[in-house]
Amino acid sequence: MEGDKGPVCVTGGTGFIGSWLIMRLLDRGYSVRTTVRSDSEQKKDVSFLTNLPGASERLQIFNADLNDPQSFNAPIEGCTGVFHVATPVDFEDKEPEEIVTKRAIDGALGVLQACLNSKTVKRVVYTSSASAVVFNGDQEVDEMDESFWSDVDFLKAPNPTGHSGSYMISKTLTERAALEFAEKHGLDVVTLIPSFVVGPFICPKFPSSVRTILAMVLDDKDQYSFLLNTSMVHVEDVARAHIFLFECPTAKGRYICSSDVVTIEQMSQFLSARYPEFQIPTLDSLKEIRGYKIPSLSTKKLLDSGFKYKYGINEMFDGAIQCCKEKGTSSTEMGQIPGSCEEGKSTSS
Repeated sequence: MEGDKGPVCVTGGTGFIGSWLIMRLLDRGYSVRTTVRSDSEQKKDVSFLTNLPGASERLQIFNADLNDPQSFNAPIEGCTGVFHVATPVDFEDKEPEEIVTKRAIDGALGVLQACLNSKTVKRVVYTSSASAVVFNGDQEVDEMDESFWSDVDFLKAPNPTGHSGSYMISKTLTERAALEFAEKHGLDVVTLIPSFVVGPFICPKFPSSVRTILAMVLDDKDQYSFLLNTSMVHVEDVARAHIFLFECPTAKGRYICSSDVVTIEQMSQFLSARYPEFQIPTLDSLKEIRGYKIPSLSTKKLLDSGFKYKYGINEMFDGAIQCCKEKGTSSTEMGQIPGSCEEGKSTSS
């Protein structure tokens, strides 16, 4: 472990990426502050964070909410860096898109304003999403890089992709707003754009990206249409990429983080061979699956900066499946795992 660094702030610390990032920052000797939403009904169990190695000495937990942007002033004051991971997540579109987007933008700008006010924050790493890149209706493009942006008008059309329009629109417009704010105020903001994040998780809730990727294992046919051409990355590499971009002196702008791409046919063959204990859909049964085929993602910019991925799809699926088994019951049937492996709709994923 290196010497004490920081402090740095991670928003959305109870989510999939946020909690893993906290763990790795602590491993690297950082003092970490994280924000969680206050729970009026019952005290939120954050023991999975406070029990992390180094947490008792170097982790502080603050209450903050994207609905109250000024609530981020206290945790950010005095920090040298901020990782803004928290985002409103409403994959079931229960709220109007405009409300979700306004909350995301206002929250992000509140975080960035707190960074300016601190006069100590040297860099902000904002966690965006491939959703802000790939949805523009142009399916003639095989591969997209950081120059591509999702088209909000396309996403507002009646269900063009089958995915949650609110989430994709909010991620697109929030990233744009964050970069515009940075340009206007001279704040150093770098954005990380992960594809489907897969692997083991330390948060109590079942991450939605892991649930989607494990759709064939869980026999969740409603998710198959999202797997036609899937770019994915291990959660450990996502955490490492956040820290790499924070520490890299020359980092600037947007960076896609995605190590592998798998078609639905390749996924079926891979899962059948690697996990014979599960009933994986056959290639014939998948021929009729239709959906929005997402272009692959180029990660050349991140690699050219000196970052190297450590994990591939073997580790992604092994870690995710093992984690589900450990957090579920003694049943060997993945589809029967209840409790902590049920759908997690966290607003800080």
